[in-house]
Amino acid sequence: MATTADFKNGLVLKIDGKLQQIIEFQHVKPGKGPAFVRTKLKDVVSGKTIDKTFNAGVKVETATVDRRDMTYLYHDGTSYVLMDAKTFEQSELEPHLFGDSARFLLENMEVQVSFHEGEPLFAELPANVDLKIEHTDPGLQGDRSSGGTKPATLETGAEIQVPLFLETGNVVKVDTRDGSYLSRVNN
Repeated sequence: MATTADFKNGLVLKIDGKLQQIIEFQHVKPGKGPAFVRTKLKDVVSGKTIDKTFNAGVKVETATVDRRDMTYLYHDGTSYVLMDAKTFEQSELEPHLFGDSARFLLENMEVQVSFHEGEPLFAELPANVDLKIEHTDPGLQGDRSSGGTKPATLETGAEIQVPLFLETGNVVKVDTRDGSYLSRVNN
């Protein structure tokens, strides 16, 4: 059990028999009335997000989540095969556990997988990864109708928007949470 004072991003709560992960929270102390905590929760199984308000000091049941560092090995067509970094056991994970970030997976990439009672809940890639641009059209000087960006296909097959000055073969840093270009990596 935890109180609202113990809330932190990433904490998994058991609410109405469902596992809900705290995405963000805010303690609010209005001028009148009691304090409360406003939270945004994500259902671990379905991925649906909801807003929920808790009175300050309320006890909430927490779920025991075991986070393990694993290495991504390969995709066998239906699932992703990962190896536990400590025990060297291999596990097959369903694609939905990665969400949209699966398009940035590279072989031998370190991934953090969260388990509850032996069942995988979700997998998290590093916040950003360095990937090579496999193909992009040359940027034309003066072409600013697209806001100064152009599509680029990365070595994983994912397509993102990059600035016009980047070329095929450049390495870029990509945010795995939203798929946005962060910067060019100097080789």
